[in-house]
Amino acid sequence: MTIKFYGIPNCDTVKKARKWLHANGIEYDFCDYKKQGADAAKVEAWIADKGVDVVLNKRGTTYRKLSDAEKASADDAHAAAQLLVQHPSMIKRPVVEHSEGILVGFKEDEWSAAFL
Repeated sequence: MTIKFYGIPNCDTVKKARKWLHANGIEYDFCDYKKQGADAAKVEAWIADKGVDVVLNKRGTTYRKLSDAEKASADDAHAAAQLLVQHPSMIKRPVVEHSEGILVGFKEDEWSAAFL
């Protein structure tokens, strides 16, 4: 199974998820979208699959600093994807693509069901 893991290395949730993968002997390719950027087509696909509310992290400081107009535009999937490409720290972390689909965020029970 090929796993593509998207996140930011210093994020606590990403660290927890990577530790879980290592503990379970699961290999993955890591993409630091803070350094490498977020691919617009991928972000749009994640939103199409999981929805804006799952992929967009509204609790972070980056989101809170957006203008009211930008926040309102985030309800539209395409506009939200563009915001996430401009501000990848607003993508909920981690995002993991695997043979059965994608996972957003780290919930051990979901990950166990997907990988074990």
